[in-house]
Amino acid sequence: MTDQPHHPAQPGATYADAGVDVEAGERAVDLMRSAIARAQRPEVVGAVGGFAGLFDASALSRFRRPLLATSTDGVGTKIDVARRMDVHDTIGIDLVAMVVDDLVVCGAEPLFMTDYIAVGSIVPERVAAIVTGIAEGCRVAGVALVGGETAEHPGLLDPDEYDVAGAGTGVVEADELLGPDRVRDGDVLVAMASSGLHSNGFSLARHVLFDRAGWELDRHVPELGRSLGAELLEPTRIYTLDVLDLIASGGVHAVSHITGGGIASNVARVLPEGMHAEIVRASWTPPPIFGLIGELGGVSLVERERTFNEGLGMVAVMSQEAVAGGVRRLAARGVRAWVCGHVRGSRGGDVSDAPAKGGQGGTVCLVGEHA
Repeated sequence: MTDQPHHPAQPGATYADAGVDVEAGERAVDLMRSAIARAQRPEVVGAVGGFAGLFDASALSRFRRPLLATSTDGVGTKIDVARRMDVHDTIGIDLVAMVVDDLVVCGAEPLFMTDYIAVGSIVPERVAAIVTGIAEGCRVAGVALVGGETAEHPGLLDPDEYDVAGAGTGVVEADELLGPDRVRDGDVLVAMASSGLHSNGFSLARHVLFDRAGWELDRHVPELGRSLGAELLEPTRIYTLDVLDLIASGGVHAVSHITGGGIASNVARVLPEGMHAEIVRASWTPPPIFGLIGELGGVSLVERERTFNEGLGMVAVMSQEAVAGGVRRLAARGVRAWVCGHVRGSRGGDVSDAPAKGGQGGTVCLVGEHA
């Protein structure tokens, strides 16, 4: 008896049968080329589309001892808002901000970035919109977008689902590296205003606003002066060039990016062991979105401060002598900045009902009430 085939004869299966549209992927690449071309630096070698992005490392010869810095991040569940609104050209700005502003806090100049987009089904216009946002963020940050990957995952993601991630590389002179070892007793904390929620705490925000309050994204909210959706999708501010300019002016000892974990825990990360910082709530008024989440969800101030940025996007630790000039310098660049607290050698006295948060050895406490 002759062996029978394992399967009955039928037309051969294709990649398209499995849910992967190669032609759609190629159209997406064509649509995004012009946006990527605007997010380049002179050190980039070659065109988009190679197997690897190339960056001329001879540019590092100007450094005495260059340290490479790297960061990888995403934008969390903010993507759910973009999907609900069918607005995809700002989420890439959020992605760049999350990556490059983690690099600049150590004093590093971000050089280049790559992105990864996973989709359930490739819709060329949607993918191109996402990459256009990434390219715009790179342009604002002075970073080159040297490559990326769009992966179609049918069966794992629904057709309209997607996620984004990115990785960036920067460089800093070894003896100019910022961090806890530079912080001194008497240093001043300078806050830089956020543009809103940025890209952190959206799981709590969505739970309160959508699940508990039942609000729709097209709802006009008088306190916000716009729709809820427009507020939630406000792009994360990119501070990279502003912080690099501030560092160049002198007197900056450390910088904290206020992202996941909120204010105290992130500031504590840049303090040395035994050092304590007090942040004075009366120095600023949080944007209305944070109060709305608190009211609608019964979210305490302490819980908000360990989840959201509450209006503080970055906090620089500076010498007392450099503060006035630093605040003026930031203002000249369009960044609202103010003194929000001080650093001292140890914690003492009755400082707050909010517990101090420890990082790599330092502690932070928020004191008083908001203005």
